[in-house]
Amino acid sequence: MGSTGLNTPTGVLGLGEIKRIAALLDRYPEVRRLIVGYSGGVDSHVLLHLLATHRSRWSERTLEAAYVDHGLQPASADWGEQCAQICRDLDVPFRVLRVNAWPAVGESPEAAARSARYAAFAAELAPDSALLTAHHRDDQAETLLLQLLRGAGPHGLAAMPAATRLGRGWLLRPLLETDRADLLAYVHDRQLHWIEDASNADSGFDRNYLRHHILPLLRERWPAATRTLARSARWCAETADWLDAEADADLSRVVMARPDRLHLPALRELNELRQRNLLRRWLRRLNLPVPDARQLAHLLHDALTAGRDRQPWTRWPGGEVRRYRDALYALPPLPAHDPGRSFVWRPLAGQWPPLDLPGIGRLQWRETVGAGLSAAALVEATLTVRFRQGGERFQPVGRCHSQELKKLLQEAGIPLWERERLPLLYREERLLAVVGLGVAVELAVAPDKLGWQPVLAPLPATEMAAE
Repeated sequence: MGSTGLNTPTGVLGLGEIKRIAALLDRYPEVRRLIVGYSGGVDSHVLLHLLATHRSRWSERTLEAAYVDHGLQPASADWGEQCAQICRDLDVPFRVLRVNAWPAVGESPEAAARSARYAAFAAELAPDSALLTAHHRDDQAETLLLQLLRGAGPHGLAAMPAATRLGRGWLLRPLLETDRADLLAYVHDRQLHWIEDASNADSGFDRNYLRHHILPLLRERWPAATRTLARSARWCAETADWLDAEADADLSRVVMARPDRLHLPALRELNELRQRNLLRRWLRRLNLPVPDARQLAHLLHDALTAGRDRQPWTRWPGGEVRRYRDALYALPPLPAHDPGRSFVWRPLAGQWPPLDLPGIGRLQWRETVGAGLSAAALVEATLTVRFRQGGERFQPVGRCHSQELKKLLQEAGIPLWERERLPLLYREERLLAVVGLGVAVELAVAPDKLGWQPVLAPLPATEMAAE
């Protein structure tokens, strides 16, 4: 691979970047584990080299590198070996993360690879960890141009932030104020060798087309184009922050007890501009993709104008919003549901393990006092988890007699799509509990006794995605 330049004195660029790295890390004292996203290319090589050769400046933090093998290039495994050798020379722990980055039908190959890459990195991050990537000022300019061509608003035009959440940890980009020409000068001055991915020259990819054909022309006419575009991205980021603050103030008056629900009458009190801003912010906070302008206008029109007895529903890739009565509900697209499914749930060695219901959630018992089922109701029990078929009757705590389950769910204000997915817990043919509604009155625990409440929690994202 050639020299790693370990003994080469640091030049002006290196000193400037080291100061910026240190300043960025100082803002996140909880971060103790640094993981460099290392591809072996010029950019990530410079970042890793800077961090490794000046690690005494952040000696209280550990440093490692991770290479994502997308499996899309015949040479990808060999590149991983070359990255491993460089990391050995730099005395940096190294690992390979293998992912399936093949795009789905209609999906951009670039987007599929990026999504797979960041999902792999996110899985590596604990709350005390940060992924460091080598995105630089040229990358920022390219991102701004791409977003402009996609018709993005201030959030898209803000391009890439220097720091953002990723999984349970952080994603840090310490080189955003650095030109790629300076990174090239750094590796040439130190005679560092790097990996050249031939796909980086393929102008069939949008970013490469901008990089090789458009930005050079812009710099011929406006030499400071890259710096100016990056500055515009910063102003857009400030505007996006202000819009988010305004939306948060509106959300505090519109959001309901659950964050995925909005109170429709309160939303109607806002003008259309604030409604759109609030909805975008609401969906981002729920980690759902934001619909485009046409879909958002359709969503608002249907939600605000449909009769109260209607249940309008707007769906787009990765998300949907449904209306029920006076509330809007945001959620990922619901998978198909088969009400004929059933699941057996029984204790193991005296303990009740959580029960995963694919496409529904994770069922588990919560210990309570004076609520839920009595312990006697579960002694040596084997339960069957089913779903509504129609015609069920139930008498939950607080009711004087049994009623049709359908009527009870309507009175409780549970939306139709949730009703059909609520787990019903049976012991033989006896309905013990309806999760989210209540437990059978004759099996309920006494007010001062230990009881057990069935609760449904979301499945981990990776397990939901596998369904």
